[in-house]
This record gives sequence, C-alpha cells and structure tokens, in this order.
Amino acid sequence: MVHFLLRRDWFGRLRLALTLFGLQYTVCSPGVRSAISCSSSHPFRTIRPISASCCHLYTTSVRTMPSSAAPHVKSRCPQYPGSKVKRLLVPDDKVDWSQSWPQYNPVSHTDPSVLKKPAWADPDIGSWRFFMPVLMTFARSSFSPKFNTVDGGVDRTSFGGTYKIEKGKPLNPHGRTGVTGRGLLGRWGPNHAADPIVTRWKVDAKGAKVSHLVSKRPILQFVSIKRKDCGEWAIPGGMVDPGEQVSLTLQREFSEEALNSLAVPPAERVKISERITKLFKSPGFQVYKGYVDDPRNTDNAWMETVAVNFHDDSGNSVSELPLQAGDDAGQVQWVDVDSSFPLFANHSHFLELVAKERKAHW
Repeated sequence: MVHFLLRRDWFGRLRLALTLFGLQYTVCSPGVRSAISCSSSHPFRTIRPISASCCHLYTTSVRTMPSSAAPHVKSRCPQYPGSKVKRLLVPDDKVDWSQSWPQYNPVSHTDPSVLKKPAWADPDIGSWRFFMPVLMTFARSSFSPKFNTVDGGVDRTSFGGTYKIEKGKPLNPHGRTGVTGRGLLGRWGPNHAADPIVTRWKVDAKGAKVSHLVSKRPILQFVSIKRKDCGEWAIPGGMVDPGEQVSLTLQREFSEEALNSLAVPPAERVKISERITKLFKSPGFQVYKGYVDDPRNTDNAWMETVAVNFHDDSGNSVSELPLQAGDDAGQVQWVDVDSSFPLFANHSHFLELVAKERKAHW
C-alpha cells in the first residue's frame, strides 16, 4: 500500500499512474473526495428471474426526474458483489468512454448462476461452441441480440437513450466500471426493474398528523423491507418480466415482498388484491426513471429502474393491511421518512424526492 499527501493539481495524474501499474494507494488531499467510496456491506439484491419489459413507460406518473450526471461510484466498488473478483480501479477522469485509455484491460466476470442459462438470462455473446459431425469444427455462438430496441419479448432500450455497441456488446452509458461481462445481471445492456414507494402520514392516537420537532413538517412513513441478502433496509421492488406493464410489476412486487401475498389463504389474498389494486390504480408520482448506480453493474450490463410513489393519504387503504415479509425480504415495517435512516443503494435519494413532493419532513 502506498500513501501520499498530495497537492490538488498532482492528484489526478498520480492516481492514474498508480492505477495503470496495478498499485494500491491511499491519497490524502484536502477537499478531494475518494474516487471510489462504497459500503462495507454488499448492497445488492437477491436475483430473482431477471427479465426486461415490453412496456416503455408508466403513464400515470406526474413527472420524470433526470438521472445524475455525476460519475457512477457504486458501480466501481473494488470487489464485485457475491464474488472474489476485484475490479480494475477506474479514476473519475477515466470513467467516460470518450477519455482515451489504451491500457484499460478490465477483468471479465459473469456469475455461474447466469452462465447456467436460466430463463431470465441471455446466452453468452462471443462464445465458441465445439462440435464434431465429421471433422473437428469450431463455430461462433449464434446469439445476436438486437440492442436499442424491443427484441422479441425483451426490452433492450435504455431510458437514457441510444447506447453504443462495441464488438457486438453494449457499453455502459455511464462509462467504465472496471469489469466486463454481465456479473450477476441476466441481460446484456439494460436490466429493467420497478420500485414501488408506498407511503402514508404518521398520525397520533387521535388520527392527527405528527410533525417533526425541528422541521415542523408532517412526517411521512413508507413500507420498508429488510433484505435477506445484505441486511439493509430498502424499498420493495424487483425485475420487470417480459411483456409485463411496469404498473403491474410495481403492484406484484409490493404484494409479494411486503404482504407475502403468495403465502396467504385465497380469501385473504382477494382482500389484499382489492385494496392494493385500488391504491396502485391511483395516479402515482413518478419519482425516478433511469440508470441506477448499482454495484452489480458492469461495462456491458447495468440496472435501470422506475420508482413510483403511491400515497395512502386517508390512511384507510394499505395502512390497514397487516405487513408480512415475503419473497426475499427478511422483515417489513412502516418506517419514518428521515434523512438519517440508512437505506440500500440510492433509495434514500428516492425518498428525499418523495418528501419534497409531499412537502413532508426530510
């Protein structure tokens, strides 16, 4: 490990030089943030069948929030989640593909669970198959996905617009990540998800809204699940299945993860379905739609999501249903929306936008 105390003007070039030579380093420079800062835990979700959607937009939203233009950070975590694979360290000034870096030679990694070719994953691109009818012959894989379009039942379009293709593989629109392949993600290119944010007002015993002592704003509560995989609290959500409307994905994921609808008796399931359907048919506030800075991202596969807020303003809809963890959730409960509450991935940012929209405490 090499330690340096640097002037600001030498920081970038020395960091790049050390990276090119494969040296680990710690840089101490006032006012200069670390190129890569990641949680010590593994903030990634258990992979359920990952698919993409034929549905392009969730049309009942109020507005679309643009994604951040800042370089992705979690997508460059030194160790790829769920593995011992070390990413090639990518400095901030070399993230963008437009920046020349002839020495860039990242490790290739696709998780064994993906390579087993489950229904939710694409075949490999560029692999060679061996067969011997009469003479020993090699043939290139016939899998040729159509990127930037709806390819059969798979939506390979990106919310960010057209992405580049190089040597038959898509390039991450937010730049280099230090690893190629698909990692834990099933699809080459964008992997589409949906995150339902269900909220209500915090009330006292008389049903009056509770305001925060400092901000004096009313306090929102949201349904939060504790992930079994990483132990972090998160918004319930999951992948969009082929041909599935995003609105249905939002409803399905919330029902399965927060209400355990798959395990309840049929009569109870009908009651849950009625209330959930009513709430999810109401106009939802589209909090975010776009690229997600996710530690599972690679140079060739990345996460994109639609996060929509459904608010039980009267408190007599979902608020009255008993929460029960299901699917890959360890726990589920109503949690006060507050900036001090740590959450999985970029979910805190989503909740901040919800609080501002609802004029609630943050």
